[in-house]
Amino acid sequence: MSRPDIAVTGIGMLTPAGTDTETTWKGVRAGKPTAATAPHLTGLPVDFCCSLPFVDIPAALGRRTAHRLNRATQLALMAAKEALQDAGLDHTTWDGTRVGVVIGGALSGTDIWETQYLLMREAGPRHVSPLVIPMIAPSTAAGEVAIAFQAQGPSLVAATACASGATAIALARDLLASGQCDIVIAGGTESCNTPLIATGLAQLGTLSKRCDDPAAASRPFDQARDGFVMAEAAAVLILERATDAAARGHRPRALLAGFGSTTDAHHPIACHPEGRGAEQALRNALADAGLTPYDVGHVNTHGTSTLLNDAVEARAIRAVLPHGPLVNSTKGVLGHAMAAAGAVEACLTILSLQHGVVPATANLDDPDPAFDLNFVTKTPAHQRVSTALSNSFGFGGHNVVLAFRAP
Repeated sequence: MSRPDIAVTGIGMLTPAGTDTETTWKGVRAGKPTAATAPHLTGLPVDFCCSLPFVDIPAALGRRTAHRLNRATQLALMAAKEALQDAGLDHTTWDGTRVGVVIGGALSGTDIWETQYLLMREAGPRHVSPLVIPMIAPSTAAGEVAIAFQAQGPSLVAATACASGATAIALARDLLASGQCDIVIAGGTESCNTPLIATGLAQLGTLSKRCDDPAAASRPFDQARDGFVMAEAAAVLILERATDAAARGHRPRALLAGFGSTTDAHHPIACHPEGRGAEQALRNALADAGLTPYDVGHVNTHGTSTLLNDAVEARAIRAVLPHGPLVNSTKGVLGHAMAAAGAVEACLTILSLQHGVVPATANLDDPDPAFDLNFVTKTPAHQRVSTALSNSFGFGGHNVVLAFRAP
């Protein structure tokens, strides 16, 4: 079936490396890890994470708006605002009935759950905020973005664990291709570096335990990897049909060529040990985009720094892309922002296409010899590529691969 080309006309990001796209890109290129000991996690089995630099949220959103939102929703609004500015779009002049919103979320709102429950236990029910339900509802981020920018088309939340941000972008493509929307605000947001989530993930055995050296903890594809590092972030992309972007004289940052989505149907947490779902998602993305494996010059991996995930992903990449495209993971710098990760990494993949630079994988000092891949290590690779893939995999066996190409 013939589909219109889908353009990415704007991006916005807030990550541990920076509170906008430019500073995030500079931080990721510099390759300096952001993981650090967090005072609010003191005494827990894992007491470090990747947190955003200071950002004055009330100044950015208004004090009243900021007060009634959980942190993940605050970040989503700020990222969406930057993305719309980047796209050159003014929401006060558009037909909001033709604008959709799809935001990926997973554990966001846990900051409110924890603080409000403790307040109820310690001070009594009268002290619980009357806003607690809208503050913790999974639909909040998408709904608030829609309100802020008067987007009256479909408003959806994608919840596929750590693939949520990528799933949101894939759904946005379909809303545009089907003609339901002319513009879609899509991405992911996450802020759950809380004591309960940190403890739960540590009990699950997924977090790195390098409390003595947090900066060295996230080590994607390294022999010494021992788990991921929690992070918070938000990233939003503006997607339109390429013909519409051209008609208003806006050059896109990249084209979303296609995507592949599969489910392992194997285990609630662990990915399939043979990587069948991941491999099929890669193949599906290529087929959807009308590409051959040899068209791909770069893969931005999910690359979490866990033993099984990295092994399975490396195996899938090698099976589908035997020619050795440039491979990296940005989680060595940024940590794992879970529901936001796929959207953040989609933006970084687009920036790599734009600038002809693939950032190095931080802390990949000794690549696992079982992985025969063309890793970018130590310094960024300055190489122009026309097509790149961004991989995202999540608990529950969710696999999403996005294919981007230069416009």
